[in-house]
Amino acid sequence: MDIISQTNRTMLFEEINPEKMDLITLVGDVKGIDSLSDEKIKEIHQYLLVKSFDEFLDKFSPTVYSFYNAANQKVMYTLKKPEGIQDDCISEIAIDQNNDFLKMLFTLIDTKRSQGITNVDFKFENLLDMISPKKVMDDIRQVRKEIHYLYGEYEKLDEGDPKKLDTGDKLNLMFEVASKNYNNVMAMLPLAIEDIKTRLLLGVNQDEGESEKLQIGTLSIGDNGELKIIEAPQNNSSELMVIEENSNYGLSTVFEEDYEAITESPSSYVKDLVVRTFSPLPAVKAEFDVETEVQNYNTYLEFYKNAKDEFVKTVKPLVEKLLGIKMYFDQYTTKNKGMQPSLLVTNTKLDMLVKSNNLPRLRTYLNTVNSKNDFTDTVWYGIVPALELEATGKMKVSRSRFKGNEKVAKQEGNTMESLSILLDTIKDYKVQVFFNFMAEEETTFNGIATAGIDRLIDKCAVLVRKDYSEFAIPCLPNFTIIPKDKSGVVIDARMYTTENGARLSKEKEDILKLWIEGVYVGASYVAAGIVSAYQCPEYLKESFRNVKRNYPGVRFDIEAGENSLRAVTTMAKEISGFTNNIKDAINSRSFGFVFSSENAQLQDKDIKRITVYKARSLAMEEDGFDSIYKTQVSTYIERILRFQSGDFKHENIVRFFSNNPSSQKSKWLNDKGYVNSIIHDGDDIGYIIDEKTSTCQIDLVFNGNVKNLEVMITKGTSAVKA
Repeated sequence: MDIISQTNRTMLFEEINPEKMDLITLVGDVKGIDSLSDEKIKEIHQYLLVKSFDEFLDKFSPTVYSFYNAANQKVMYTLKKPEGIQDDCISEIAIDQNNDFLKMLFTLIDTKRSQGITNVDFKFENLLDMISPKKVMDDIRQVRKEIHYLYGEYEKLDEGDPKKLDTGDKLNLMFEVASKNYNNVMAMLPLAIEDIKTRLLLGVNQDEGESEKLQIGTLSIGDNGELKIIEAPQNNSSELMVIEENSNYGLSTVFEEDYEAITESPSSYVKDLVVRTFSPLPAVKAEFDVETEVQNYNTYLEFYKNAKDEFVKTVKPLVEKLLGIKMYFDQYTTKNKGMQPSLLVTNTKLDMLVKSNNLPRLRTYLNTVNSKNDFTDTVWYGIVPALELEATGKMKVSRSRFKGNEKVAKQEGNTMESLSILLDTIKDYKVQVFFNFMAEEETTFNGIATAGIDRLIDKCAVLVRKDYSEFAIPCLPNFTIIPKDKSGVVIDARMYTTENGARLSKEKEDILKLWIEGVYVGASYVAAGIVSAYQCPEYLKESFRNVKRNYPGVRFDIEAGENSLRAVTTMAKEISGFTNNIKDAINSRSFGFVFSSENAQLQDKDIKRITVYKARSLAMEEDGFDSIYKTQVSTYIERILRFQSGDFKHENIVRFFSNNPSSQKSKWLNDKGYVNSIIHDGDDIGYIIDEKTSTCQIDLVFNGNVKNLEVMITKGTSAVKA
């Protein structure tokens, strides 16, 4: 670990925010250049390197842009900033921890993980309504409660009191959050919807669902002892609005002034709405036209539902990327941070990066960080998600008798051609690439449990028996966050007027619902995440006793013994397991980095997480595909040898492999009994030097299987005998 301090830096070949810097732009022109300067590497990492999900959100600010189309009265959303539209007509929606859609998905993942329930039994609908106006309003009520509490504390304190100034700073921050929505009509719609409901349905009869005339009263006993409710006397507004007696009024004035100061085109309706939302007063009873309010409510609800529908469709591909990145970092669950995984995001599309004029830039970057004896910034892994998988042939329907799926343009993914160009390029830099096919229903646990993996094996055939095959790692199945058939969100029901007021409709056609159409996460993010995590000795120490603290987990074989039941993913089980036929197909070929959702126990405890079943690359062996750890051990040994032999000097290679107790080989052989030993029982390491060709053939033996590694020798002045 003192020579190679990290073996888990990962490169994500994905575009997140086109408005932010990317690898192609930052590297720049590389004609006649073999390596980038230290300053340039520092600049690239300043923009593109992240060590946590929070840092990723901070650096890349994932954003959705919205604008309104007056021609069709619709709100439009796009992931790229629209050109040719003036900035003041474009709204930027940050997709971060505060976004209701993302917040709902994080809560869903955490709940599913804590319950350990399979998809078929999990109550998705209980969490999906987090994006309904009612739940948005619940969040605002919590903010309102905190503002009122702080404002009350602020008012009690004397002028100039340092505590009052600190409280003022906190209030300023909370008002900043609240005020962001003043100019955002879309953000105000849930408030308007819930506000109308509150006012119109205040006297609602729970059984009938119909409002009745409401007259607030007080309970009293009459002259003859009779019990009756009489109408409460109405206070004049002037009597109510005394700041000393009613801090709520003071706060409502602050909100009123704040709205007028910030809003570009103020509306008295929205101003009253803001005040009612954040500082409701027990004020003068407002008279309103029920019919107009009901009409407004239905218009707002319809518009909100359609806009949310468009928003979800637009943002879903971006959100799935963000979930993948979060899942990558989430796999590193150790309390004591050691070799923390880090992610270098190229922030450019793969097909753009592998164009002939851009590939030299990628090569130059990798040559700088992977071909030196300084391993601080070495890239060990890559992630390529969303590989296109052609749809199976379906019979064409000449006439639609029933409502079927709308023909929508399939989400654009990465092509096999782009992946093969990338692999051919980065094999020289020994980067192992985790990739997955497009995350959709047919590539999930459910899809593979029913249809098998033959189709995926066939699709990968073009990557087999190539020089780069050992660096290609197909990952499957993909993970389901929300299944397609359980992704309905009830927004609310339409309202209609009655003789006494208004009521919510109970008719099925009046219930407004949107469909998210399923949310999925690519398996390559989780696979790279778990492999990056177990490179760290501190991570292994959480589950294993026999860990050597100064070795990385390069030789850790997750398929061996109980390793997969100890180093589990953070993902909750999805199905009850694969059938024996599917498992036989996986085992007969030992294909891919395969996750398992099986019932398992370790020391009488049920494993309720998804585990790793196979960890194979596309390198062929006699009995199937080869384990991914063999490639990494080979790369690790080559890099240690390069460093210790001074770029493969003849005499230093001999010393490296000698039987001298201080040689590197002897140290590794003496440290055999650990879960992360570089050489395990049954392993061996030997070498043959060919003087004629100036090559050194290194034989790595893993449980009887030999892996060859060849290096070019640098001739020294004299040979040294072992």
